[in-house]
Amino acid sequence: MEPRPASFWWLTAFFVLFVVFLYGPTITIGILSFQGPEGGLTFPMRGVSTYWFHNLFEQQAVGDIWGSWRRSFILGLMVMVVTVVVSIMAGLAFRTRFRGSGVLFYLTMASLVIPSILITLGVGRLFDQTGLKIHWATSGFGSQLTWTLPFGLLVMFAVFNRFDKRYEEAARDQGASDWQTIRHVVLPIIAPSVIGVALFGFSLSYDEFARTQMTAGSYNTLPLEIFGMTTNVTKPVIFALGTLTTVFSFAVIGVFLATVWILRQRRLRQGSDAGRGV
Repeated sequence: MEPRPASFWWLTAFFVLFVVFLYGPTITIGILSFQGPEGGLTFPMRGVSTYWFHNLFEQQAVGDIWGSWRRSFILGLMVMVVTVVVSIMAGLAFRTRFRGSGVLFYLTMASLVIPSILITLGVGRLFDQTGLKIHWATSGFGSQLTWTLPFGLLVMFAVFNRFDKRYEEAARDQGASDWQTIRHVVLPIIAPSVIGVALFGFSLSYDEFARTQMTAGSYNTLPLEIFGMTTNVTKPVIFALGTLTTVFSFAVIGVFLATVWILRQRRLRQGSDAGRGV
């Protein structure tokens, strides 16, 4: 076996350093969240326990942890649903050129390059000037859509650019209506990508801070609540909260990946049954 070149080891070392840089802070927070009752926010640890995780479920002197989590969860579901529906509809619409399609596309993508602080400031001022109440479910919802929709549209555009229209033509030849073609042919084929857009929508909303900062109103979402806690909480309970939210995020990703796997296995079984003439 030939020895590996020096460049391989340099690249390996760089990759390891990158992984440590990327996940090191999260791992550190996870470790420090298991401090003992007398522990602080830094090393060395003073005992090992799950005390601060239990403390999370007790009455907190400051903040509204579980209320803010519920708001972030509900807001994430709202953003996810709208992002999925609008992205699919836009993907279908943009399959053919229409007047103003280019301008509409670039206007949508522009929200990705505009600084988030300007987006949230603009949305907040718009609601304020029109007399509408600034609330996490209205202005916060709208400002987050400016972040999630462009990602969903880009995914759907890529999917439909590769989509073979012969599947739709075959369905119509069999007498299927446009809605039946979309429901029974198009959607099952693009289902994994739709789930990916849903994951994008939920995760980007759930973790969003900048575009919610001035549009959430009187009630914080979870990222805003955690930010507020960093200024007045000096106990590892904030690390325990960070660990639980990280575990929850990975659990959500796991659920979406499991859904994709189940759909893929179902399609394989259906294809196998069709091949055997069942």
